[in-house]
Amino acid sequence: MSALSNGVATTASSSSSSMPMPKLATTKSSSTTTPPNPALTMATAKDGPAGALRDASSAAEIRATLAGLHTRESALSSRLTALVAAQQDISRSLARLDNLRAGLGAQVIATRGISNSMLAGASETAAHLSSRVRTLDLEKQRVEDTLRVVEQVAELKACVAGVVGSMGAPQDWEAAAGYIARAAKVPEDIARGGFAAAVVPTVEVPDPPWVTLETSKESLCGLFLREFERAAAESDWARVTRFFKLFPLIGRGDVGLDVYGLYVCQGVAGTARAVLKEGGGQGKKDGLFYANALTRLFKHIADIVDGHGSLVERYYGAGKMIKVIERLQVEADVQGGIILDSWTDERAVTRRLTDVKSYPFSFLVQSFLPQSRGYGGTPRVNSPAQGNQVNETRNSEDEGVNLKEVDGLITEIAAILGQWFFYSRFLAAKCKDIGSPEDAPLRIPDVLTDSNLSKKVSSKLVEPYKVLTQFFIRRSVEKAFQLDESPAGLSLSMSRHIESNPPFIISAVDDVMYIVNTVIFKSISTSQRAVVDHVIPLISTLLGNDFIGMIQRKMRDESYPRAIVQGGFPPEDRIVAFIVLINSLDMSNEYISRIVTGLLGASGQTNGSVADAAQQQTQSSLKEAFPFKNDAKDVATRLNNLNTSFSSRTTELLNEGISVLFERVIKPRLRPVLTDTFRDADYTLTEDELAEIAAQNEEDEDDVLEQVPRRFEHGWDALMKPVARLMTPRTFSMVLDRTARYLAGVLEKRVWSYAGGRTSPYGAVRMERDFNGIVGAITKGNYSVRELFAKTTQILMVANMEEDEWDELVAAEEEDPGGAMLWVLTEDERRKARTMVKA
Repeated sequence: MSALSNGVATTASSSSSSMPMPKLATTKSSSTTTPPNPALTMATAKDGPAGALRDASSAAEIRATLAGLHTRESALSSRLTALVAAQQDISRSLARLDNLRAGLGAQVIATRGISNSMLAGASETAAHLSSRVRTLDLEKQRVEDTLRVVEQVAELKACVAGVVGSMGAPQDWEAAAGYIARAAKVPEDIARGGFAAAVVPTVEVPDPPWVTLETSKESLCGLFLREFERAAAESDWARVTRFFKLFPLIGRGDVGLDVYGLYVCQGVAGTARAVLKEGGGQGKKDGLFYANALTRLFKHIADIVDGHGSLVERYYGAGKMIKVIERLQVEADVQGGIILDSWTDERAVTRRLTDVKSYPFSFLVQSFLPQSRGYGGTPRVNSPAQGNQVNETRNSEDEGVNLKEVDGLITEIAAILGQWFFYSRFLAAKCKDIGSPEDAPLRIPDVLTDSNLSKKVSSKLVEPYKVLTQFFIRRSVEKAFQLDESPAGLSLSMSRHIESNPPFIISAVDDVMYIVNTVIFKSISTSQRAVVDHVIPLISTLLGNDFIGMIQRKMRDESYPRAIVQGGFPPEDRIVAFIVLINSLDMSNEYISRIVTGLLGASGQTNGSVADAAQQQTQSSLKEAFPFKNDAKDVATRLNNLNTSFSSRTTELLNEGISVLFERVIKPRLRPVLTDTFRDADYTLTEDELAEIAAQNEEDEDDVLEQVPRRFEHGWDALMKPVARLMTPRTFSMVLDRTARYLAGVLEKRVWSYAGGRTSPYGAVRMERDFNGIVGAITKGNYSVRELFAKTTQILMVANMEEDEWDELVAAEEEDPGGAMLWVLTEDERRKARTMVKA
């Protein structure tokens, strides 16, 4: 360390002697600290201590450099000391490792000695034993395979001998078939192998075993066929069953199923012919004869499938009954087609379809023509003004197409389609995939979809049903309006007693809605998606165009409340007829809603177990009628669409009718009521002035104070009670709402007319009490319309507040905006209301 210090000192001295010293006159005192030179710092970092000393230009820089060197020296010394201390530990660890390595080397040598002297022989012995075990296992496997082949060949030989022996003198056909079934279990490669060909043949049976067995199968198959047909001809069910169950044993299951299908089809054909023969000539005229014929045909097939299915599944295997069903369906196509063809000819369906397609619907067409508009409108059937001419026209039309016969034909088609559905559902359940869950949705099997009978059902039943139903609905609507009658004895005079029972609607509504309910129910009873998908939208279209169109035409042309004299009021009969038509729209909407909700089982809130059970039963019946895939859900959507579409059409026309009734009937009569109500009302009078006027007129002051609400209530009741007596609750509620909105605007306008200090404090109090009495008379029995007068009520409330009460309310609003009161007035309107009362 002293050498290092001396070296540094010598270097410093030599550097000092070689460098020129600065002049003392230009430097500060030696005791003054010189700031570090940036250039020196950079040189130190770049060239190390030597460079720093070389570039030092003052004693202070030299001292700083020496201090850095001392610090570095200290760090190096510390590191060296640590390394020296650690070197001792490392040396000890290395020595320990050397000792362990020496011991491990001795162990390795000992282990190698043991392995060479003791384990080498054992390893060779183990390898030899393992090889011998594998050889023994292979030999054992070969012996077992050989024994199995020998056993199977022996079994084959025994079976061949048994077949030949059973088919000889004993003629034991069950035993022969059983031997063939046992022989079929021998693998094909063994039965046709060289060993079997060499061992099995004998002197009695010299042919190879496969030849002998195949010959025996053919011989037995022919024998079984003959015996089966003979037993079938003799209707010997025991023998039929005996030989039927032998076919799968000889490998001729397909032949057995074919001959069995032919056998059961003969029974189906016989049943169908017997049914048609039983009907004779007169029986076929029965409306349900052909439906019953198809029912008996389908029932016979269902009995066969149910009764024979277990037999087929037991001897032929699971799912084999489907092949019999396919054969039965072929026969069902033939026999069912014959029944449908006979039905088509007997009922003259083609001619009837031509008649209904060419029917002119003269009454409906003429009703919508512009010429038919006017006060008289389209005359009804049996109208005295038309005499016998209209009756003759109707009779001639009915002779062309008898509506009752069309209805009977539709009913018969619906019954036949219903039986087709039950048959389809039965086969769908029987043809379900093996292993599918019990609650899996049914799917119409291909055997039905591709059948000729299914195509005939579509062409001869479904399509005619659509055409006939369209005619039936439209002709029913036309006839309902031809025979339409309004309730008699209706009047706006409260003194006249009404003998009819509400609701007061035209008779066409009940007739048409009954037909609609019947047609929808009948269509759903067919359980045919093609029928429902056509009929329900058709009903929606016909109701929208013809039914609602006829009511709209009557409202516009026959019953529009138009004043005969300018400035006068409409005739009472027109008003009554118009109200009846409004009621008819409302009740039609309710009827359709009831029909749909009744079919869907969603008739609203149900109370009690009986109602809940009825609702669940309706819902389940719809699912039972349409069990395939999502059919029930789609039908429900169709019904909901019908309800929504009809409701939107009727509501639109209903709102228009309510508007006309208000503008033409209510509003003109309401103006005189308001004029009379406020005839003597003067809200500028003080309490004393009002008392003085009452005394001059010799009137009681309380009677004067109650004069305004009493007059209004009298006029209001005289105007609205006759209307309420004739209208349905819903339609009158709509009229009341429209009238209340109008009166709310009138009363608000009248209140604002006193703004600007035009009423006395006592007059403002009277005004609030009078207006509250008017509002009470309007909202009597229907409190919901009171909200329409909220603005008028708040105006009068604000106007009658005391100053301290108003200031308190304003302060509460500032502290909690919107929390003190729910205002319908704006801030400007509230300030304006405070100016109503004279200061």
